[in-house]
Amino acid sequence: MRIEDFKKVKIDAMKAHDKDAVTALNTVINKLMLAEIEKRAAGAEMTDADVTQILQKTINELTEEREGFVKANRAETVASLDRQLETVKQYLPKMLDDEEIKEIILSLPDKSTPYVMKYFKAEYNGKVDMRRVGEVLKTL
Repeated sequence: MRIEDFKKVKIDAMKAHDKDAVTALNTVINKLMLAEIEKRAAGAEMTDADVTQILQKTINELTEEREGFVKANRAETVASLDRQLETVKQYLPKMLDDEEIKEIILSLPDKSTPYVMKYFKAEYNGKVDMRRVGEVLKTL
């Protein structure tokens, strides 16, 4: 998705009076705009992998923020952050599950950790959690 797509979704959320979705989409749009400015300054274009990386970073930040509010027993804020997380997660591409990761690893000629990690980073960037790849690789 592009920034314009997120802006359209944000307008729909505003019309639906979905405060949490608007907040989450504002965060994503701001991060995308900053990243796009940095990319243009470097003479590059935004890719889908860049957008996915920003979405994942936003999810991580919201999750950390949520954990802090859970510890502080702020149930209302935790519920709001849960809705924001769901809003952002729906724009992530489908992630590979453990079985798919295992099949890919088994099909590789070299199953050494550096080779496998490099392969997944190059071929499946944004479609796989690299920690999951490491965990699946350790079970083989």
